[in-house]
Amino acid sequence: MVNLAIRSMTGFAARRGRSDGYDWLWDVRSVNGKGLDLRLRLPDWIEGLEPAIRARLSAALARGNVALSLKVDRAAAGETPRVNVAALDAALAGLALVRARAKANGIALADPTAADVLAMRGVTEGATAEEDQTALLAALLSDADALVSALVAMRESEGRALAGIITGQLDRIASLVAEAAEAATARRPEMQRQLDENLARVLAGAAADPDRVAQELALLVVKADVTEELDRLNAHVAAARKLLAEAGAIGRKFDFLMQEFMREANTLCSKSGNAALTRIGLDLKTVIDQMREQVQNVE
Repeated sequence: MVNLAIRSMTGFAARRGRSDGYDWLWDVRSVNGKGLDLRLRLPDWIEGLEPAIRARLSAALARGNVALSLKVDRAAAGETPRVNVAALDAALAGLALVRARAKANGIALADPTAADVLAMRGVTEGATAEEDQTALLAALLSDADALVSALVAMRESEGRALAGIITGQLDRIASLVAEAAEAATARRPEMQRQLDENLARVLAGAAADPDRVAQELALLVVKADVTEELDRLNAHVAAARKLLAEAGAIGRKFDFLMQEFMREANTLCSKSGNAALTRIGLDLKTVIDQMREQVQNVE
């Protein structure tokens, strides 16, 4: 059964809104990341907006690189905004300084639009009164809740698709492990024949301590035995299935489990000593690597 709670870290959502003559556009995108990295581009003249948005995203998401932007158009507000020329000059001077310093450090910056400049604190007057901000902030935060919900819904939808893919890959790994067990059993007569031949050559040569020879041969048998690796691979498959059934952020645990999968597959290949078993081991590594790429997107 596919876990409906698993989430991808990939998602997108956008919303348009209007209130009291203000128009706005939200845009939020998320991709995979080691932790939760929030990058916000918000109008700085709306007091309290950024911490409220950060709190909402942090409460809803556990991992991912998230980029959110909001554009608010005040041109249609009830009172026509007035440009504060002194504040505008100061803002432009500040932008020029930032661009010069960035260029000196080899950093290329995108040109701000006129709307970006007008949205800077103090550049326009007549539309930033406290009562206007309070009403606008409430409307924006209400809309932001719907935006975050849409982002989460898309990440959950992507997560369901991921869970289906990973489940199929786990089924394939389990099948390959069963094939490897059969191949390991089928190779035993050949291994025994090789050991008998090697033992006969040793005993036919110079004098050798039979007990020491027996110990060395026993050690070779142990080193060639892949039972432990196959048992661990089966255990990892069971652990992965259990993990898929859990709610919440499972990506970090899954990342670690993938390392264990690959470790056992590598050991299986190194101990195979048999063309059929080596082929199965290589197939296992291929599927595990494909699954690892999918797991990188799990929250």
